[in-house]
Amino acid sequence: MAVRQADVVLVGGGVMSATLGMMLRQLDPSLDIVMVERLDHVAHESTDGWNNAGTGHAGYCELNYTPETGDGDVTIDRALQINAQFEVSLQLWSYLVEQGILSEPSSFINRTPHQSFVWGEKDVAFLKRRYERLSAHHLFRDMEYTESPKDLEEWMPLIVNNRDPMQRVAATRIKHGSDVDFGSLTRSMVSWLETQPNFELMLSSPVHYIDQRDNGRWKIRVKNQKTGELTKLETGFVFLGAGGGALPLLQKSGIDEARGYGGFPVSGQWLVCGKPDIVKQHNSKVYGKAPIGAPPMSVPHLDTRIINGEPALLFGPFAGFTTRFLKQGSIFDLIGSVKPTNLKPMLSVSKSNMDLTRYLIGEVFQSHGDRVASLRNFFPDAMEEDWQLRMAGQRVQIIKQVDGGGGKLEFGTEIVAAKDGTLAALLGASPGASTAANAMINVIERCFPEKIKTPEWQERMKELVPSYGQSLVEDEALLTKVRERTLSTLKLG
Repeated sequence: MAVRQADVVLVGGGVMSATLGMMLRQLDPSLDIVMVERLDHVAHESTDGWNNAGTGHAGYCELNYTPETGDGDVTIDRALQINAQFEVSLQLWSYLVEQGILSEPSSFINRTPHQSFVWGEKDVAFLKRRYERLSAHHLFRDMEYTESPKDLEEWMPLIVNNRDPMQRVAATRIKHGSDVDFGSLTRSMVSWLETQPNFELMLSSPVHYIDQRDNGRWKIRVKNQKTGELTKLETGFVFLGAGGGALPLLQKSGIDEARGYGGFPVSGQWLVCGKPDIVKQHNSKVYGKAPIGAPPMSVPHLDTRIINGEPALLFGPFAGFTTRFLKQGSIFDLIGSVKPTNLKPMLSVSKSNMDLTRYLIGEVFQSHGDRVASLRNFFPDAMEEDWQLRMAGQRVQIIKQVDGGGGKLEFGTEIVAAKDGTLAALLGASPGASTAANAMINVIERCFPEKIKTPEWQERMKELVPSYGQSLVEDEALLTKVRERTLSTLKLG
């Protein structure tokens, strides 16, 4: 069997692999890149529009990114970080649109106001304090706050119509928020990459074997599910961007840095309304506060989506308990991921998160009526017959080993890289796809440290992302310049 030599192998055909492949192709067109995907088309697991828990995460409306402190203040650091990272993605997409690599922006991104909505004295006080803290920073200077019934009727008519007039409510809004169809974006990027020399896409080809040779290069075997053909790949760099499938592959790699990592899978479901007369009345993402005990990806929101060009209205996601790491995975994924190196952290997390497990199992057993009752907190006039339940994607939350050998459940994303820079994996979920460009810059800096220092790569990176190497959190003038360009290029202004 011949061995296919490559410079880079991307495992997984989702937004992370596509973004890394695109950036590496722009930085060095001579790199020979192979993308392998276990399904028969790309962007069909977590990247798909129906499978994302949230799209266009910018910290504008997601209340879990601004937790309340014990003394009633609000912490905004995480929201600032996520917003700056989303701006990096917007810069990359703007460059790709300007170069004609991505077509009409509306095929993957559309202006959709980002709004937060709360009710009750305590949560109104929280939202007002959040607004005061965030709007004082240049990243959030365009945020508006209101308790006015007249404003609310304009901002979110479905939500305030027939609501109890005695209930105290409040909302914030950023008009230039966006809805991103990461499935369409990823398919467009991969389609362009396929037109380039030195790029190969192998579909229906899960990885069966991965091992590092003595010379530092990686041997990978993939098997075509349709033809049964085995292909041997050998490469200097591997990226595991396979969503929930990344952890088992990371474990197979045997790198020291993988020790102690485990995964906690969470499934999701949406209530979906396709009735045009209801859908057209709501054009925004409206986030509320998560129920006590809920994981962060279960923050309830009434969400306008444009998926494959068609508008839809989603509410949820409702979390659920599962043992699969991928939507089209195996019920044995969780059991198979338990190893001697992560057994103690996983047992520790399972013991300390019984409330979360009970919450997830309770979500699974909700009736349609129960779910619609939750929806009526946002949309008082919702009728059961107008909404259908649809499965969302799978998320695998990170379990990390902590000092003493115990474990901690993490709800963010994390890059695990081999110390020699020859392999990297992306683990975790939220904020996920929205910060893909920033995450992949991190991979490039850690795994191509000498090349990224060269004047050629530095210059190219600043063309792709003009703010590269500078802080949008600290530099107001830079943010103003960057945002003016992206809102114009992507037609979000």
